[in-house]
Amino acid sequence: MLDWTPNTNHTGLYVARDNGFFEKHGLDVEIIQPGQDGADAMVASGDAAFGVSYQESVTMARIAGVPIVSIAAVIQHNTSGFASPKAKGIDSPKKFEGQRYGGWGAPVEESVIDALMQADGGDVSKVDIMSIGDSDFFAAVERDIDFAWIYYAWTGVEAELRGEELNMVYLTDYSDKLDYYTPVLVTNEEQIKSDPETVKAFAAGAAEGYQFTIDNPEDAAEVLIKAEPDLNADLVRASQKWLSPKYRDDAPRWGEQKLSIWENYANWMFDHGLLEGKLEAEKAFTNEFLPE
Repeated sequence: MLDWTPNTNHTGLYVARDNGFFEKHGLDVEIIQPGQDGADAMVASGDAAFGVSYQESVTMARIAGVPIVSIAAVIQHNTSGFASPKAKGIDSPKKFEGQRYGGWGAPVEESVIDALMQADGGDVSKVDIMSIGDSDFFAAVERDIDFAWIYYAWTGVEAELRGEELNMVYLTDYSDKLDYYTPVLVTNEEQIKSDPETVKAFAAGAAEGYQFTIDNPEDAAEVLIKAEPDLNADLVRASQKWLSPKYRDDAPRWGEQKLSIWENYANWMFDHGLLEGKLEAEKAFTNEFLPE
């Protein structure tokens, strides 16, 4: 189960399904979009065997006693940041002061903005933080807000195609602890315990799908376009070209996760009052199912 509408974060899964990599490992995989409850709840309950999530969500779920586990990092480093039209001149966190931020209403948003602003000598109380749900970024910054949190691989690349210049303030430029895994592939503890062979087969198929996408971004983009014809084909192609080198990046293999990344972000969340307890980070993820 996906975390969102189909995009290039998911290309490797479509490639694994449509190029026969899952089938080679004995799996018949159906890719579905999330319902109201989202992928985490469906995976936790066993209604979906696997899902796409992200480190923050897995961390919060585990603190709440929800037994989901990350089995692979889709992208090795955090490519998200705060974007604004270049004409607004918001090219550093300090310049968030006096501006309107449009988000989805999660407590983590103000905490992240605050952390970046403190690192740059700014004051978060001078930012007008509002919830705009899943409004279109380009319409929102024209009408209601000054900056928003985006994933460059999709919205940033779309801006390039539209000829709209953006200022990007990346999280990782201001805090190592905000270099977390987003997205990740998840399953639940029961499946790991009762059917590890299926987990291993899924991870192997996904790894082959993403490795193909790394090696062949143009061909992989066409797989996603064919599978999801409602997507903007030009955006998929351009986004795939930008994102493919970032799936594995500097990791020894696609999907590999580090304990330090899980510990750092969980500690950051705890320190900022976003978690009610400490995460047992070593139980939140595993590399054991990734192919060597």
